[in-house]
Amino acid sequence: MHNGTAEALPATGMCNRTVSSQPSNPPFSLGVLVLLAVLMVLLALVTILGNALVILAFILDRNLRHRSNYFFLNLAISDFAVGAFCMPLYIPYSLTGKWQLGRSVCKFWLLMDYLLCTASVFNIVLISYDRFLSVTKAVSYRVQQGAASSPVVKMAAIWVLAFLLYCPAVLFWEHVAGCSVVAEDECYAEFFSNWYFLLCASTVEFFVPLVSVTYFNVHIFRDIQKRQRRGSVSDGEPAKSGGSKLQRDKKIAKSLAIIVCIFAICWAPYTLLMIIRGACQGTCVHNSLYEITFWLLWLNSSLNPFLYPLCHVKFRMAFTKILCPQKANNSLMLSENCW
Repeated sequence: MHNGTAEALPATGMCNRTVSSQPSNPPFSLGVLVLLAVLMVLLALVTILGNALVILAFILDRNLRHRSNYFFLNLAISDFAVGAFCMPLYIPYSLTGKWQLGRSVCKFWLLMDYLLCTASVFNIVLISYDRFLSVTKAVSYRVQQGAASSPVVKMAAIWVLAFLLYCPAVLFWEHVAGCSVVAEDECYAEFFSNWYFLLCASTVEFFVPLVSVTYFNVHIFRDIQKRQRRGSVSDGEPAKSGGSKLQRDKKIAKSLAIIVCIFAICWAPYTLLMIIRGACQGTCVHNSLYEITFWLLWLNSSLNPFLYPLCHVKFRMAFTKILCPQKANNSLMLSENCW
């Protein structure tokens, strides 16, 4: 969610900083720069369009305004903002190695980047938890559907928790420290080299969510296996509907397994390198490798619209109505293999 690019040259009135291994100008030829720029812009466009489609579908189709679907909307909003705001502002900085937009814009960009990426992760946990309840606590889950304020409260809590994790540090770290370690032509968080803070924050932002989503997935699989062995359904479900519900729950379990894998693949490299780089003050991790993991993290926001709503029956039907109105009557054929 941040990048410690450019050389760290001491400046008047600033803290002493460790010199980074990256030169001020990126060692790329013009052809490579053009290729990288095209790929970055394409990733931003996919992120924007994919999540915009989710948001538009939710607005246009009243059938999607189900309690659990609000969590998909919350995720799409955070991921859309990553593609519409965070990526475009970072692309010139990534290609040139210099931040040209000033300290105020830098601070705001960091604030939004940390907030949006953290909110995206927390939304993934919330969606997984909601799926977990729908499978393992089917009856009580249906009873809770009547609590109209419940999804709104949970959605708001996601943003509050995401803000509290990093944003106060982004805003006030240099004031508490009494000086800044970031030069005028650079843009990264003041705590970028504070190993202890990064370890604690990463635990809350990545390791706890990863363990939580894995836990939900494992218990869903175990619940399904128990019901298959017993030939019954969970939590008092009527027997005649057990077969169809069991098949639906299997699809949920498979989808959550994919979610866990993609989330781990996109976030683990960045998180581990960020902690290692903070511990060794940026001297033991090559910046190009770190940059790759940084974009891999953002890739998760591009994949989420396909991992979640595209494997959700009602969303797929809504997408068909938007993208192929003439085929809307046949959209049910698209829903056979998902939840």
